[in-house]
Amino acid sequence: MAKGMREIKRSIKSKQNTKQITKAMEMVASAKLKRAQDAAVASRPYTEKIKEVVASIASGGGAIKHPMLQTREIKRTAYLVVTSDRGLAGGYNANVLRKVWTEIQEKHKSPAEYDVFVIGRKGRDYFKRRGVALAGEVTGLSDTPKFADIKSVAAAAVKGFESGTYDELNLVYNQFYNAMTQVPVIKQLLPLDQSQFTGAKASYEYEPSPEKVLDVLLPKYAETVIYSAVLEGKASEFGARMTAMGNATKNATKMIAGLTLTYNRARQAAITQEIAEIVGGANAQA
Repeated sequence: MAKGMREIKRSIKSKQNTKQITKAMEMVASAKLKRAQDAAVASRPYTEKIKEVVASIASGGGAIKHPMLQTREIKRTAYLVVTSDRGLAGGYNANVLRKVWTEIQEKHKSPAEYDVFVIGRKGRDYFKRRGVALAGEVTGLSDTPKFADIKSVAAAAVKGFESGTYDELNLVYNQFYNAMTQVPVIKQLLPLDQSQFTGAKASYEYEPSPEKVLDVLLPKYAETVIYSAVLEGKASEFGARMTAMGNATKNATKMIAGLTLTYNRARQAAITQEIAEIVGGANAQA
């Protein structure tokens, strides 16, 4: 009985230590979530302004053409997948990776029909385990990523579409709603949906020409959308980690309560047995 009680006490101590860690991780994720949300919000005015200028050109009566606005036969598709470098974030990585892998298996008959770009160590490791050669990768992002951190992979993916290497570019990431809800989505990034650029009436004068400005702005716009997805992914990551660590803390509390009850019952049983032995010994001597 004493041995069993020692094991229960050791288990309680272990759960208490784990609870302290998960609680601390929950608090850290909560603080980082606020900063990540602020960064995502701060990036929106720049994205919206580029979109406004692009819309004013693209809605110019159909006279202006650009490869990034033209739909063509899809022979090869690129996927840019946004994941995290670290785990302990519930289903954050698993959900988005499962979604894109299912999409790839359903739409493509061979690896020759697609390429994968990855942001985040979890995504890189996932595809490498499945023998997928990555067209580009970025890992080791900070908790507050800058555009320069992901520019190489974003530019490579966009340039691949511009050059005709890919006929479609899809962006795969977790869309952030709140700390409890992050939904994995596959968003067609290129070719750009020209319907979203219609109806703009702002008047601008362009030098040297609207076409030349569009040549610069459309790739910038696509790269900015990718960066916005990375920021939203960071907010989703911290929200998922905060929720996961909160659930882990609650589960640890329940386990500690159950083990404490078991320990107290075992201790009470041991005391009762000792009293019975003492009384039995005293009666035997009487």
